[in-house]
Amino acid sequence: MKELLQPEIMHEGKASSVQTGCSSPGPLSSGPSTSAPSTSGPFTSGHSSSATSSHAPSSSQDVISVRQAQGDTAARKNREDGPSSCFLLNDMKTLSQGGNKLGSLDFSKTHTVLVDVAVFNCGGGPMPQDGRDLWHSDFVKMPCSPSSTMKTGAVKQSTKIRWEVISKQLSSLAKKTTASVNDLEEAIIKYNPKYKGQWSFDALSSLVTVVPKEDNYLPQLFPKIAALALRLPVLVKKAIPLLKRGHTAAITLSQTQIACLLANAFFCTYPHRNASGPKAEYHNYPSINFTSLFGNWSSRKKEKLRAIMHYFQTVIANEPKGLVTFQKRCLRDTDLPKWGSSNDKMPRLHVTSHGTIETEGTGMLQVDFASSWIGGGVLGSGLVQEEILFVINPELIVSRLFTEKLADNECLVITGSQQFSSYSGFGDSFEWMGPHEERLGRDEWGRLKRQIVAIDALNFKHKRDQYNMITVTRELLKAYCGFKGHRQHEPDIATGNWGCGAFNGDKQLKAVIQLMAAAQAKRGLAFFTFEDENLKQGLQQTYHLLVREGTTVEKLYRLLEDYCAAQTASCDSHVDLFEFIRINITPSSQL
Repeated sequence: MKELLQPEIMHEGKASSVQTGCSSPGPLSSGPSTSAPSTSGPFTSGHSSSATSSHAPSSSQDVISVRQAQGDTAARKNREDGPSSCFLLNDMKTLSQGGNKLGSLDFSKTHTVLVDVAVFNCGGGPMPQDGRDLWHSDFVKMPCSPSSTMKTGAVKQSTKIRWEVISKQLSSLAKKTTASVNDLEEAIIKYNPKYKGQWSFDALSSLVTVVPKEDNYLPQLFPKIAALALRLPVLVKKAIPLLKRGHTAAITLSQTQIACLLANAFFCTYPHRNASGPKAEYHNYPSINFTSLFGNWSSRKKEKLRAIMHYFQTVIANEPKGLVTFQKRCLRDTDLPKWGSSNDKMPRLHVTSHGTIETEGTGMLQVDFASSWIGGGVLGSGLVQEEILFVINPELIVSRLFTEKLADNECLVITGSQQFSSYSGFGDSFEWMGPHEERLGRDEWGRLKRQIVAIDALNFKHKRDQYNMITVTRELLKAYCGFKGHRQHEPDIATGNWGCGAFNGDKQLKAVIQLMAAAQAKRGLAFFTFEDENLKQGLQQTYHLLVREGTTVEKLYRLLEDYCAAQTASCDSHVDLFEFIRINITPSSQL
């Protein structure tokens, strides 16, 4: 299966902040659904030109209140319009409602914990776990490793430990009251001499220039980021394993450790991570050093840097005390569903054309419409769903340090990341709007009750390429990998038009695929159509029909086989999937 190399870019759209819930089923539209212009957040089901998260509920209690109000509105609408098979948002399960007990924090062969678990479990907070450096292909090669060396001198005949050069340069910066971008550039090039004259810092320089003098804290912040980066040997003592292809494994680390690792990314200290060619050591991993973010000034870069600078300012002023877990999940052959013989029936479904995954989906497993290279173009010019998500939750960026490109049977689950920024807009209209006050509760491991799953859809150069069962089965597998629960009482899933922008996914087909994957995973689905009213109505009515007929995943899979054949035979005309299901679900179906 051909894999994706570029991040997904969605069409623009618009969403409101109030949900209406489900309406009663009515006549099915026979035409394909269309998308209205919309406003969204990074977890919206589509993408927008004027998104905003600044008015999102700021606490678990706020979220409950919002949901109760939305439930009342939806209930009134249902009483007026008649009964519906769909569920209200209040019916969906969240992390706060789960009955799972994590027990004491512990490590294992597949779970690396970078904090001292004994100290943590005794209430001592996240203290670094002792360990040793491992300069090995299965681990992150750290900037402070004695094995990381560089040639120095006029003719480069002497060899020095690279961290000695880094420490000298960053220590000089850290002692300053203020530092300029030129100071940063000079320091960074000292331990990356190969890139002198190649790396540009004009985006960072322009940011310092355009920020009004009275509001410009950046010259004072740069030395503090340098001081944070220098704490690496003290904060991260244990080797960090790479989350490699073909293996399920997890890494839990403290928010302070993440901040230190990102400070090193800011100062471009990571060895062997600047080359990206097919023969490069880390050719199958995303970039981590911030060099591509510093150059080629644009309004996008300016707003990204404003958000990231705010993150550093916040964590340096008030060191966070929580933990974050990154888990790469890989489906084994024995885990693969037998779609053609599954007796699972349709899951709970809440479908709405209003609201966003990030706000109304708070507490559920929130779907990141990801690139197979985790984070997509976050360190470049990309500013669609995944990149915005990573910009307002910068702790997610550290996943690029150790997560190999996702395979077809893999996903990445992040538990506990913190949102630091509010924003508006999307793409070229994206704007950093200031701090976000995080009021989510924490679990027994000190992780915020936010869980994100990154799953990458296929990119179809031609829309017709998706109408075959090889690609349908691949998308079913990817969605199921992300949706599959690993404990009892898992939260339901908040998702939307996954892969339906520039990746050319069919909205109806992707909705049905995700519905089937959720059914197989035995988890409910909150589906945000992103103000696409036609899609909302069509999905509600189709779901009502599937529930009424007692349709199984097997039956729906067989219908998709027939649908793909019909779509292929139709040449240039499009066959509407919802209408096809209506006509073919039973021989005697008369709707």
